[in-house]
Amino acid sequence: MVCSNLKIVIVDTGCANIASVKYAVERLGYSPIVSGDHEVIRSADKVFLPGVGSAGEAMKNLAERNLIELVRNLTQPVLGICLGMQLLAEYSDESHVDMLDLVPGTVKAMHAEDGLRLPHMGWNSITPVGVNPLFKGIPTGTYFYFVHSFCLPVSDVYTVASCEYGDVFSAAVCKDNFYGVQFHPERSAEAGAKLLKNFLELTE
Repeated sequence: MVCSNLKIVIVDTGCANIASVKYAVERLGYSPIVSGDHEVIRSADKVFLPGVGSAGEAMKNLAERNLIELVRNLTQPVLGICLGMQLLAEYSDESHVDMLDLVPGTVKAMHAEDGLRLPHMGWNSITPVGVNPLFKGIPTGTYFYFVHSFCLPVSDVYTVASCEYGDVFSAAVCKDNFYGVQFHPERSAEAGAKLLKNFLELTE
């Protein structure tokens, strides 16, 4: 059941996928707010951290909006999407920039081997690791839509789903109240809608 009183905020990171994330959440019956206002973000029940483009530009945008420390100190569930997931890491080899340091690990360039092209673009299957509420009702082999050239390596502790494209990499991570997905759930049809629904229905 949709909770009409749930306050959902999409952080205004200045990235191009904000509108599509907003529409995907609206299709589930919610009314998300796009905002860079600190008090609005702090008061949210659930927070989305979208991102596309380069790590350096995204961190610059967050710094210009004075959002770095704010995001680091959020205590409600936060979902980073695509580059937004990478922002949760410690460091990115893309742009050689410090990230939010919320999930251990360094974002690395993907390797195009065996005729594979970069960026990794299109549908690929994921393998949930362990049991995480983000993947409730989403079985191994479910396909999601990816667009990226950098990735977070698999962690024995924080990876909650993996994917293979040349190398095996983290398709999703989780540490405390911070979740991240490398794929675009807002572009992943029914599977993406299910994952977004799972996130929105998380109980703290």
